[in-house]
Amino acid sequence: MTIRNTAVLGGGVIGAGWVARLIENGHDVAVFDPAPDAQRRLEAALANADAAYAKLYTAPRRPKGQVRMAGSVAEACAGADLIVEAVPERIGIKHRVYAEAEDSAAPDALIASSTSGIRPSDLQAPLRHPERLLVAHPFNPVYLLPVVEIVGGKRTSEEAIARAMAFYPTLGMKPVRIRREIEAFVADRLLEALWREALWLIRDGICTTQELDDIVRYGFGLRWAQMGVFDTYRVAGGEAGMRHFMAQFGPCLKWPWTRLTDVPEFDDALVDLIAGQSDAQSGHIPIRQLERIRDDNLIAIQKALQGTGWGAGALLAEHETRLAAEAPEPDWTGPLPTFAIRVPAHWLDYNGHMTESRYLEAFALATDGFMRMVGLDAEAIAAGHSLFTAETHIRHLAEVSREEDIAVTTQVIAAQGRKVHLWHAMRAGERLLATAEHLLIHMDLRRRASADPPPAVRRRIDHVAALHARLPRPEGIGRHVGQPKG
Repeated sequence: MTIRNTAVLGGGVIGAGWVARLIENGHDVAVFDPAPDAQRRLEAALANADAAYAKLYTAPRRPKGQVRMAGSVAEACAGADLIVEAVPERIGIKHRVYAEAEDSAAPDALIASSTSGIRPSDLQAPLRHPERLLVAHPFNPVYLLPVVEIVGGKRTSEEAIARAMAFYPTLGMKPVRIRREIEAFVADRLLEALWREALWLIRDGICTTQELDDIVRYGFGLRWAQMGVFDTYRVAGGEAGMRHFMAQFGPCLKWPWTRLTDVPEFDDALVDLIAGQSDAQSGHIPIRQLERIRDDNLIAIQKALQGTGWGAGALLAEHETRLAAEAPEPDWTGPLPTFAIRVPAHWLDYNGHMTESRYLEAFALATDGFMRMVGLDAEAIAAGHSLFTAETHIRHLAEVSREEDIAVTTQVIAAQGRKVHLWHAMRAGERLLATAEHLLIHMDLRRRASADPPPAVRRRIDHVAALHARLPRPEGIGRHVGQPKG
């Protein structure tokens, strides 16, 4: 069963994040949340997600789905293929919501709870169709962090699990099936252990919240973001590997290095201590600004990992390939839309505008977009066919600022034999920002030598070149460095 229409019950931080990820991936969503400020909170999350996706993806984005606020659980769930439950963590509330949902939902509609720790067997106990309920536990911000823990209960069907495991990758997510249900699943058990130890360290005056956060973000947090726990320790073991690491550090398990067997008294004094230090650390930054800072940093990390083909970056590349394959046919008679992005913070330089290397990167990604359009996609490259850039000339015509939406169009100036002559134009709306003239040569990657392109690619390039020959010749083509205008 294909999941098209979705319902989200609860519009808090997690529920709103689900709405954002779903509509950004083309799904219509009906939302129910009785809170008077639900619409405002939802709109703030959607604005954050729109800003993030415009910077995260270079492939064409899907047409956004529609959001409508429903007046009841029953209204939201009517006609839904997927029901996302993101109500408060009280099992009585969840059971009441499920009862209302089942009254209007189709019997085969999937129910996915976002609970952080309640076992799915406990959630599904009163359901008429318990086989379709499972836990799909995400992480905040849901629209940016790709992992989702999939947990089945005693009566969850394998068919429901299979549907979930197949669906979430279409949203650009990484579903991980938890092999056996347990309270708090995997991630929150790890986070709870770290949180408890952190409370002791603050309470006992070992460090402040600022110092603890610095140790995480300047140290092992960077390792965890790209290698997790066990691969990090495997590398620490050196050439001898994990067995050596275990032998070296195994005795530490008997040392007094942790207080996880005890819990500090969670009293007003501890709350005041931590809240006061946290306010001193970052209380001067508005929460919406902190959210955007967090999102920009998460984007930069994922884009860096995309460059190495590792972890969350490999998943991002996979989803971009999926989006590119879904893109509609362009109008071949005009300049082709080959690249678009909202300028992220890490593209700026010390002058406060987009640095020159990013112009070249944007034009290179536009060339990649053109290559995919004419059939030189990942499959063709794997077969040994690609275009190499032989010559480039870029004109920087206007400043480009942070958060500016830029788009590149591409015109084929000439195509003969193994050579392709491209003209890229970068714009923000109607404002021309930069142009790039590229000479490309088709290469045989196995021989690392120029070669004729495959016949199908040759025909597509020739077809586009013939159509673009009717277009006006771009102003500035053929210029050399320092050439006077006019």
